[in-house]
Amino acid sequence: MSSDNRPRALDDEHYRQAMAAVERTLDKLRACSPDEKRKLHGELHSLQEMLRKLTAGRIEIAVFGEISTGKSALINALVGQAVAQVDVQGGWTREIWHVPWDGSGYCVPGLADSKVVLVDTPGLNEVGGQDRALMASQAAQQADLILVVTDSDLNETEYTALAALAQVNKPIILVLNKIDLYSRDQRARLLDVLAAERVADLVPTENIVAVAADPREVEYVIESPDGTQRREWRKPVPDVEQLKVRILEVLAAEGKELLTLNAAMYAADKSDRIAAVRVELRDRRARQVIASYAGLKAVAVAFNPVAVVDVLGGTAIDVTMVVTLAHIYGLELSTVHARSLVTSIIKAAGWVMLGEMTTHVLSSSFKGLTLGFGTVLTAVPQGAAAGYGSFVVGQAAKFYFEHGSSWGGEAPKTVVRRILQETDKSSVLEQLKDEIRAKMHFNPHARKNTEE
Repeated sequence: MSSDNRPRALDDEHYRQAMAAVERTLDKLRACSPDEKRKLHGELHSLQEMLRKLTAGRIEIAVFGEISTGKSALINALVGQAVAQVDVQGGWTREIWHVPWDGSGYCVPGLADSKVVLVDTPGLNEVGGQDRALMASQAAQQADLILVVTDSDLNETEYTALAALAQVNKPIILVLNKIDLYSRDQRARLLDVLAAERVADLVPTENIVAVAADPREVEYVIESPDGTQRREWRKPVPDVEQLKVRILEVLAAEGKELLTLNAAMYAADKSDRIAAVRVELRDRRARQVIASYAGLKAVAVAFNPVAVVDVLGGTAIDVTMVVTLAHIYGLELSTVHARSLVTSIIKAAGWVMLGEMTTHVLSSSFKGLTLGFGTVLTAVPQGAAAGYGSFVVGQAAKFYFEHGSSWGGEAPKTVVRRILQETDKSSVLEQLKDEIRAKMHFNPHARKNTEE
């Protein structure tokens, strides 16, 4: 629906909502941990730029195309002066260029200071284009309107890029440049092929426009008043008027809506990105903490010669691990609540962990009966069993915190049982045993305890 038929108040309200969405996403990013902020540094910059863009009412038109299709020449022709780089060698668009298009004659309704900016992006086929492809992708996400420039029928690279840009859900104008190189029949045939066959599902026919941004020189025959003739080469003025008209038609009909929709989509995309990074980093840190505490508990229990104290000490390690995991997920958890959570997880594990608990208790009892001398025999099996129990407790607590201090609508027993089923028990136990053996080998104090 065009802005002429839409109530202005509704447009303004949607605009304010889009701006609020960007601000909320920025607040969410500012609340991230230092590690998360470091990984999301680019998102912080782009969101701040989007907020400035919205506040100013700046319309951005991103220009894409292969090297030598005339992207920069097109921008120069639209602006009316040489502002973008043009080089016959190609591949010289090293960064994103933002060029104010002061002659567009368009202002966003209600934002008198708004302006239109043309954005020149790196060539689609530039050498070493991975970083430039990222820049181009970011430009497309921030843009409100996209121009794709070609100078012939689309090749595979151009078509793939156009299809990818269509997924960004922005209006696209396909610009057929260098039409001065074609005869009238060739031009008509090429436009027909593009509209009917090549891009029928990607670009509407009215958004396929022919231009000559940098026309080749033409030889003129000039006749003097005395009848003599001379030949002179002259460069025609750029022919981009049809494109200017189409751009302004799109902006006049949808300008504020484009800004509003683009900002809302951008905020949603960055919000999802922030959430994904948080999950990734928290998951990685939580796994490291669980592995570390499971190994610590395995070694601590294995080499503690005092019966009962080894069991109590192992429980204390589990409680500390759970408190640490809670902090990773931005939660505050008291020692009392952590102990309660550990107990509920062990109860939920039930008979499935009975073997590990039995090994743990029997080993502790054996150490007591032998006044600690049995440690040398119980170290590896008891330590591995204790460490495995800690690993399961950690995985269950991790699930609990990931779901906002809840079991995600499931019974604790169901969650713990699934964790046990998905865990490679033999691999975890073997790894823990290796840690205990390594400690015995390299730590003289641990070795002394097992030898006494």
